[in-house]
This record gives sequence, C-alpha cells and structure tokens, in this order.
Amino acid sequence: MEFILTPESMLVALGIFLARTVNQTIDTLRFMMTIRGRKLIAWILGFTETVIFVVTLSAVFSNLNNILYIIAYSAGFATGNTLGILVEERLAVGHQQVRIVSPKRGAAIAKALRKEGYGVTEISARGRSGAVRLLEVGAPRRNVKRIHQIAKEVDDTAFISTEDIRPLWRGFWGRQRK
Repeated sequence: MEFILTPESMLVALGIFLARTVNQTIDTLRFMMTIRGRKLIAWILGFTETVIFVVTLSAVFSNLNNILYIIAYSAGFATGNTLGILVEERLAVGHQQVRIVSPKRGAAIAKALRKEGYGVTEISARGRSGAVRLLEVGAPRRNVKRIHQIAKEVDDTAFISTEDIRPLWRGFWGRQRK
C-alpha cells in the first residue's frame, strides 16, 4: 500500500470522506427512525444511504493501493456517527417518559409541571430511606429538558431518569396550547 498525495487523489479522498460522512449520518438517523416506528422515513433514508454507500465503497475498492482512500473512508464513518447523533438530538423525534423520585417535594414538582401544562401521574412509593413521591411524565422529547429543569428548580435532590417510549393511544402528551 502506498500513500499517494496527488491533487487528484486528495480530491477523491475528500469526496470519499464527505460521502461517507453523509452516508453514516443518514445511517444513524435511519436507525433512530426505525426504532421509533417511522417506516416511510426509515425506508427513504435506507435507500439513500445504500446508494451513497455503494458509490463510496466502489471508489475505495477501485484503488486499494492508496491508503489515503481507506483513511478518508474510515474518518468519514467516524465523523458521520458523531454528526448523526448530533442531528438526531436536535431533531428530538419521539416521546420519552420522565420518572422523578422526590423524598420531600414531589407534590410541589407535580404542581409546577402542571402549571407549565404537563400531565403528571403521582404515585406514593417507598425508597431506601422512607416515603417518596414518584412522578411519571410522558412528553415529546423536545420538552424533556424543560421538565428536568422544572424538577431541579423545585427539588435539586430529586432523582430523575428518562427513557424512550412509543405511545399507543390516549393519554396526555406535553404542554397544552393556551
């Protein structure tokens, strides 16, 4: 293997890097859409991803002697993974269940969340150190940071966890428009 640095090979390597970055970004988004049950979007992204993948891989395989192409391909993959995660976080597609455990201020957190328009289910529970309030809040992902912020403002000792969910039907989702 050689490290060939001609203007042409550098331009091809740049193209491989950019194509692989876009390809892997799309792959990451496709995976997230698949998990969230977004079939049509996942299909479109999968088709686009495969076309880019085949073209990019053929460019690498056309000259396996140039290690620059292999480096560009690998760097594009790694960059695309990170970029895909960042894009997916910004899109915030889907719903999450926020679970808040507060030993002393659960009712106050629930009240503050309801005042902001969120639906809250309150459950009396027992933790390691005694009675606690367990709050369940289902909301669109784009609202979850605000829910965390409200809970922390009321009780900075509250334990907060979040998990992805796929709502089936009914229920109260996110803030009500006023």
